[in-house]
Amino acid sequence: MANSQVKPSDSGQSPELETVAEFGKHQPIGVGVSKEKRIFVTFPKNSDNYDYGLAEIVNGQRQPYPNEEWNKWDSLNPQNRFINVQALFVDQTDALWVLDPASPSGMPAFPTGIKLLKINLATNQVEKIYRFEDQPRERMGLNDVQIDSRQQIAYLSDPRRAAILVLDLKSGKSRAVLEGDKSTKADPNFVLTIDGKEVRDSKGTPFSSNVNGIALTTDFAYLYFRPITQTNLYRIATKYLTDPALSPAEVASHVETMAETGVSHGMVADKAGTIYLTDSPRKAVRYFTADRKLKTLVTDNRLLWPDSFAVGPDGYLYLTAAQIQRTKRYNNGEDKVDYPFRLYRMKLPK
Repeated sequence: MANSQVKPSDSGQSPELETVAEFGKHQPIGVGVSKEKRIFVTFPKNSDNYDYGLAEIVNGQRQPYPNEEWNKWDSLNPQNRFINVQALFVDQTDALWVLDPASPSGMPAFPTGIKLLKINLATNQVEKIYRFEDQPRERMGLNDVQIDSRQQIAYLSDPRRAAILVLDLKSGKSRAVLEGDKSTKADPNFVLTIDGKEVRDSKGTPFSSNVNGIALTTDFAYLYFRPITQTNLYRIATKYLTDPALSPAEVASHVETMAETGVSHGMVADKAGTIYLTDSPRKAVRYFTADRKLKTLVTDNRLLWPDSFAVGPDGYLYLTAAQIQRTKRYNNGEDKVDYPFRLYRMKLPK
């Protein structure tokens, strides 16, 4: 285990980074926490260690969710099996939303397997599946999802197209917005560097991602977003995203540049309008306040590629550490992951 190094935050003493669960060689990505404090984690199909795409963490152990059938790998039935589960989101009605981009690393994509599931946590049943059949699925690469349960709208990031997808949950129809906008595109000259080492694959290609993490404020008024390999944080009022009468240029004109925040992968908003941001080069969690101040919540050497967040009902911020920069892909075939993979949590600031 790496040595822990906790530093004071910009606003006082850092909260303690607590280990919630350990996953051995199973890499965690997405995390969701329900109102009943049930914890769910996704595990992508990217290694020989794959068994469950989605698990509920019960007494520290992974249990396939919503059942074993959904988690059975079946490339011939991608519509009804998890292929490469990525993001989770628990909405304000306590429904669990599961995003499966169906694009496993190092494998062909499964366009017919792309899906967004709504799961009823009271019955543990899949209530609805959205399949984006009105989109060019062979060109999609979805990553993150946020749900407006009031207006029945889903917002999804599509790094592959450098776009945000707006899905009407009532009609099932979707639209791509801000596609190729400067706010959704990675900086082609930016090279992610962690621990003094550039994150490049065996071909020398640097890690790059267009719009990736997104965060919807709990009043549903603003969507915050940003590419990973760019340093600005952006937001847009959701009323501009949901207005189909606006031209692409009109939508883009309403994007606000909020701050220069450095590198960030995942993000989430709390009830106070604070936006939490992961930061892999600093091994930190930072946050952007409603009065536009950027602060550090915690810095810890265990935060190796901090990835996805969930705000729990218990006043904790839950966080996965994916260690992507230590995987074989970015180390000339050598596995440098500090096992076991872990899920962490920390107290939210007052």
